[in-house]
Amino acid sequence: MKTNAPQGPWTARELGQFLCDAGQFDDPDPELEKAGDGNINWVRRVRSKVSGETRIVKHAGPRLERFPEYQADPGRIETEYRYYELTRPLDPDGVCPRVCLFDREQHLLVLEDLGAAERLDEALARDAILEEPFAILGGFLARVHAALGAEPLAALGFPDSPIRELHGDHIFTLPYQNNEFPLPPGLEARAGQLREDPALAAIARAAYGRFRENRRALVHADVQPGNILLASRGPVLLDAEIAHCGDPAFDVGTLMAHPWITHIARGNPGAAAPPTRAAWKGYQEALGDMPPPPFEEVALYAA
Repeated sequence: MKTNAPQGPWTARELGQFLCDAGQFDDPDPELEKAGDGNINWVRRVRSKVSGETRIVKHAGPRLERFPEYQADPGRIETEYRYYELTRPLDPDGVCPRVCLFDREQHLLVLEDLGAAERLDEALARDAILEEPFAILGGFLARVHAALGAEPLAALGFPDSPIRELHGDHIFTLPYQNNEFPLPPGLEARAGQLREDPALAAIARAAYGRFRENRRALVHADVQPGNILLASRGPVLLDAEIAHCGDPAFDVGTLMAHPWITHIARGNPGAAAPPTRAAWKGYQEALGDMPPPPFEEVALYAA
């Protein structure tokens, strides 16, 4: 849609009037509050003073919201929108949030608000029973990987993620190099030990090569528990702006990593088995005729 709306970040009045003009809201002067961590985009909850209804608004600027030293193409917001639209027919459980409005010209995405839904990392921290949401997430990823491979994506004109390389650098390269990123003292000491381990750095380089080269299917590429809400309808996967045609094992490995991280840190790695087994089983069962990636590759990314 074409608009004369100002570029964000937005005031409450500007955003409220824009949403009213788009038929998405009933209050031209709503309340704004921060929603989520907002590492990449400007993210706000818009609350109507008239009806109390809410929306989540994401605006993509030319720099990352939390790390403005990094430039990033605002077109990343279209990547997120397209991921939700392409996966909707494969999503009977409502794993992706409902899109209320997308404006390409303004780099703006408006989503349903899931309110006070608990984040998956918070549920892991309190030892919640999570086999069902992990199975649902595994099944969703499998359906997406099986249905949306490289050729269908090319035909649909799906854009490659503009920040894919930046994301990969922060996973596979920068942690194994000296850098100025601030860490707590204990973690900094451990990071220093890892940076002096050439065998580990070689493993990370090999994994990065696979991450870059494998273009087998549409991957979300950030399936970490801070991006997953446990809503009343089930798990909801957010923040798809890094989605691209890539390695399915990366999505599954990222999903499985965090129960292991949580419970290894507590000295009880066996507690990670139920949710990770549920994720892997749900993934395998939903793949249909498509063979799963070797579990060793999934585990490599998770590690």
